[in-house]
Amino acid sequence: MTDSLRPILAILVSAVAIPAILSLKGRPNVREGVTLFVAFAKFGIIASMVPGVLSGTEYEFAIGQFATGIELAFSVDPLGLLFGLLASLLWIVTSFYSIGYMRGLDEHAQTRYFASFAASLASAIGVAFASNLLTLFVCYELLTVSTYPLVTHDETDEARAAGRKYLAYTFGGGVAVLGGTVLVFVLAGTTAFTPGGLEGLATADPTLARAAFALLAAGFGVKAALMPMHSWLPDAMVAPTPVSGLLHAVAVVKSGVFGIARVVLDVYGTGTMEQLGVGLPLAAIAAFTLLTASIIALRQDNLKRRLAYSTISQLSYIVLGLGLLHGQALTGGLLHIPAHAFMKLTLFFCAGAIHVETHTDDISDMAGIGKRMPLTMAAFAVAAAGMAGIPLVAGFVSKWYLVIGALSLDGGLIFAAALLVSGVLNIAYFWPIVYQAYFESPESHDEKPLIGGPLGGRDEVRADGGEDHESGAADGHSDEGDVPDPQHVDHLGKHHEEHHGGPPAGGWDDRGWRGGESTWFMLGPILTAATLSLLLGTVPHTAIFLQIVDTIVENLPGVVV
Repeated sequence: MTDSLRPILAILVSAVAIPAILSLKGRPNVREGVTLFVAFAKFGIIASMVPGVLSGTEYEFAIGQFATGIELAFSVDPLGLLFGLLASLLWIVTSFYSIGYMRGLDEHAQTRYFASFAASLASAIGVAFASNLLTLFVCYELLTVSTYPLVTHDETDEARAAGRKYLAYTFGGGVAVLGGTVLVFVLAGTTAFTPGGLEGLATADPTLARAAFALLAAGFGVKAALMPMHSWLPDAMVAPTPVSGLLHAVAVVKSGVFGIARVVLDVYGTGTMEQLGVGLPLAAIAAFTLLTASIIALRQDNLKRRLAYSTISQLSYIVLGLGLLHGQALTGGLLHIPAHAFMKLTLFFCAGAIHVETHTDDISDMAGIGKRMPLTMAAFAVAAAGMAGIPLVAGFVSKWYLVIGALSLDGGLIFAAALLVSGVLNIAYFWPIVYQAYFESPESHDEKPLIGGPLGGRDEVRADGGEDHESGAADGHSDEGDVPDPQHVDHLGKHHEEHHGGPPAGGWDDRGWRGGESTWFMLGPILTAATLSLLLGTVPHTAIFLQIVDTIVENLPGVVV
């Protein structure tokens, strides 16, 4: 353990930027310059700790005792480094994308948006580097508070309702985490993270130990979107797409699976988990979630909602790997944290670029859009292939470890089958998007029964609760205060008189493959995220994240690698 300022500096660098960003409301170029500078600084601080952590050094900074026997302390170990390095890297990519997206839509309250983003990343790194359960709980709740303005950014009735639901679910989960933390402290006398688990829990009353695990797993499971605690996530898609991408594919939802990983690996440990018999139920819930969410995704015509249900499914791959408690399954689950982040960020960025450039949000309106946005849809195809587990993309490597780990266990065949079926379902809900983008035209395209019939909600009440397109719902804000139809207006409810989604009169323009489809502030991050997906899929050790995951698993007592 090495005392160092770097863990706290990594947290504070974006926190102290908040007042600077707020003071630059009238100078957007400088404001966004500060955002980018801070994002690079945060990543640089965290990246500087990679060699030390991989060689066995653990960096720690203690602020002082803030509860009986518990310090407010931050430390950087391999598991925390995995999450922290990922979140800080993708904040850089998302900051560039946010500039293009927010300016492309002429969004309101951009200063508040960038300030809230900085606060969210400070909280997320606090979650990553927390050295005990109580510190983690504090940062976990701060993450909820700091992301609320981003979820409700549009300030529509729909956004406010989504925000209230988000708070209700996540604060409820926070209460469960606090209850579990208190019970762990009572049973073990500490909440400090220890590789292999706390000794006191192994000898504690089994019923109380299981109760504490249930509280912690349920509390963190809210942000991990485990069913039935998932419904806040699709509703939160009303947020601007960069928020959906980073916070709902990386920081927020990953804080949930990261919390579960801390509980499994550093609070209980695999040995105590097996002794208490709580690993199998966790894996079963994850398997149910990943299959059910994939089936629901088939019914979503709105692209962001389909991606949201895909996220719910993919997060459960991580939880499944943790619940199986086997070395290779643990490796696959942990590696899927960055793999899913790169791929899902690419997909959300693509959805956002399509929205900004064409005001199109429904998959059924995207036939032939590959002509208008060829690079965007190519990146989408790469990430979608990875989500389905196709080789050479990040998702294949993590899912390979997961399947091999499942097959190595007695009775693990059913979990391996669930993973394979989910991969097929991924193809079922992603391939039609890619196919119709490049190989169909607006004038002649398949209605896609999975989304075109009553189950898809195109002709009747929408599966997501929206209205029939011919029901007379308003296309935008009226003077009387009608709620805008989110399918045909931008995030502010602004009218785009010339085009309300889908191909314009005369069909899609041919923008070629040289980047004329959008600004490079958006295209650059899209292609960067897609490239990271390919790098992790082709040279996973060189991409550093697999090295970090291997270090985590190798340091776990009693785990067969």
